[in-house]
Amino acid sequence: MSVTEAREPTGHPVVVQPWDEHNQMLVANVHPPDWVNPDPAPRYNLVVIGAGTAGLVTAIGAAGLGAKVALIERELMGGDCLNVGCVPSKALIRAARAWVDVRDAGEFGVTVPPGARVDFPAVMGRMRRLRARISPNDSAARCRSLGVDVFLGAGRFAGPDTLEVAGMTLHFKKAAIATGARAAAPSIPGLTDAGYLTNETVFTLTELPRRLAVIGAGPIGCELAQAFARFGSEVWVIEAMSRILPREDREAAARLERALVRDGVQFMCGRTITAVERNGADKVLRLECDGVEHSVAVDEIMVGVGRAPNVEGLDLEKVGVEYDPQSGVKVNDRLQTTNPRIYAAGDICSPYKFTHSADFQARIVIQNALFFGRARASALTIPWCTYTDPEIAHVGLSERLAEERGIRVRTFVQELEDVDRALLDGEGEGFVKIHVREGTDQVVGATIVARHAGEMLPELTLAIAHGVGLGKIARTIHTYPTQAEAIRRIGDAYNRTRLTPRVKRLFGAWLRWTR
Repeated sequence: MSVTEAREPTGHPVVVQPWDEHNQMLVANVHPPDWVNPDPAPRYNLVVIGAGTAGLVTAIGAAGLGAKVALIERELMGGDCLNVGCVPSKALIRAARAWVDVRDAGEFGVTVPPGARVDFPAVMGRMRRLRARISPNDSAARCRSLGVDVFLGAGRFAGPDTLEVAGMTLHFKKAAIATGARAAAPSIPGLTDAGYLTNETVFTLTELPRRLAVIGAGPIGCELAQAFARFGSEVWVIEAMSRILPREDREAAARLERALVRDGVQFMCGRTITAVERNGADKVLRLECDGVEHSVAVDEIMVGVGRAPNVEGLDLEKVGVEYDPQSGVKVNDRLQTTNPRIYAAGDICSPYKFTHSADFQARIVIQNALFFGRARASALTIPWCTYTDPEIAHVGLSERLAEERGIRVRTFVQELEDVDRALLDGEGEGFVKIHVREGTDQVVGATIVARHAGEMLPELTLAIAHGVGLGKIARTIHTYPTQAEAIRRIGDAYNRTRLTPRVKRLFGAWLRWTR
């Protein structure tokens, strides 16, 4: 019997609640209980710590190019996106939209029999089933089949070219840190004792909370607040700042707030939570605003106030990698840490905590770490979308950022209520807003508020990334009727600004001369 065959399964048992057939399938893929770590190679071209999006793309991409690669993961492969982020949240959001389509079907002449309701346990069961179905894409077995040595366990740096995991030593030429981030919690007296949910635990629910307080009006808070309000929870969103989604266009955030209020979400902006207390089964939040105190009693509290980088336990000090507990690992524009042999990608080092950002940062790491490349993270054009209903999608500069950078812009707006398809779909509330550099048609930023804003935005991301101006967009045939026609209309609006009185006179003279 070989050494590998004799070795016991490694790592610690992982259980995802509720422990049903779907979560058992999930764990079997992304942290198999019977997994046996391979014998380490004498030396790896690249060792990656963390098997979320950044780590998986780095490891699989490097192995596909012929590198000898090891991938270390202490918890669930797939990271936040698969397990507690994009995948489960969008399953809930889609179910909430389905209910609203039923609820509002009368507007389209469709009669819904009385008694239609949301079956919350079934909603959560569907989410778990689909998450498990997607999990093979991020599985240990798939990575192994693609030539990656997968090690389950907690990895830490042991020397200038070594990492330790599960009692083994891995030697590397280059390394990449992709350990991601976790949900942060505010320091509020009594919060921990009362108990709270985060995006990492909310998907374990099997019963709908009757009353829910959401702390934080950022993207995660707004998305889940709307979904739970639609399912039937009484929802309060408590935000210390004066408005929701402070990173977004002010008018876009205002329109979304009105939509969420219609769904029953109650906003308390500009409030400070002074304490949380238990009163029987109730969790009572004590609030203060301008010296006035009041309270809210709920069944569950969900915290959505940001992310904290996973820098603990890596022994980064041993290898000279600088980091900050709040902002994460320090990297240069080539995603190189303060140790030139070690790189980082994804939430551990980036202010853009998005799956798609982590994906493209991983590609930069592959190029720069293995091929002496000079790819720069600052060259990436990073879009984002908040998946509420309507969605808010954004790319490039806002008017405020353009002003701060001394860039003069001209802004064009197309209301969706004037776009035929949006009106026919009953989705006329929203707009497309595009900023161009003054005196040119160069797109420098855009915001879309629409039910499918995230699907519409890539056209404008492409325009910014590859220098496609509004003039070319106007000359591109868009299928009719679609909501994306709003973008082409803005191109037409730009072209009309070029028809100055002088140009019109010259054009008129030309037409008269050619009669």
